[in-house]
Amino acid sequence: MIQTLFGFLFIVSFICLIAGLIKPSLFSRFIKRDITRKKLGLTLGVASFVFFILIGTTAPKVEVEQKTQPTTSDQTDQTGQVKETTATPETSQIPTPKPETTPKADTTPTPAPTPAPTPKVETISDRDKMIAIFKADALTKWGSDYSMVDYETKKQTEAYDWIIKNVKYSDILARAKQKWDNDYAMIKYEYEKQAGAYEWINQQTAYPAIMTQAKQKWGDDYAMVKYEYEKQVKAYEAL
Repeated sequence: MIQTLFGFLFIVSFICLIAGLIKPSLFSRFIKRDITRKKLGLTLGVASFVFFILIGTTAPKVEVEQKTQPTTSDQTDQTGQVKETTATPETSQIPTPKPETTPKADTTPTPAPTPAPTPKVETISDRDKMIAIFKADALTKWGSDYSMVDYETKKQTEAYDWIIKNVKYSDILARAKQKWDNDYAMIKYEYEKQAGAYEWINQQTAYPAIMTQAKQKWGDDYAMVKYEYEKQVKAYEAL
């Protein structure tokens, strides 16, 4: 039945959607161009929605047919007697014979097939999602070297956990993520370097003019601001 086919395709496309969002590299052997979660989510999401609509549109319609019960009129012969009935006085009302009962058509609607249930998707935490990303990136980087895949995954997970617990400066973290994407080991290194430089800069009170010039030159790159300040102060004091 075509509705069952659409139900099966809906389940398959929905499962592929979830798998694609978690690990886009699974589809690299089928799709030669660049694969992103956004493209896979859009393509498979539209496919799932189309199949879900087709399930409803192909459901069989139930038609109920009712037969009108025939009515019989009183039939009398020339003597005023009802056929197949006992004659009654002229002053009495001729009883109407009961019509034969016609069996009623079965009007019970045929139940529509129940659509295949949508598979229940277990919710996963952001940490689990990131671990899946770390593992996929490690497999891409190291291939069948599973010891390195395991090492890389653990290293990235530890860095991620550290950032979740220790971050105080969200703006510094945002710039580090923008620079290093999902490489949380480098994000942690960048954050520690910039946050340490930022706190050191705020403790300096000598030579404010040199500090202002260094900030104007390097902006939010606090590590370079610190380096520039120290270099210029050293040169100034050597004069």
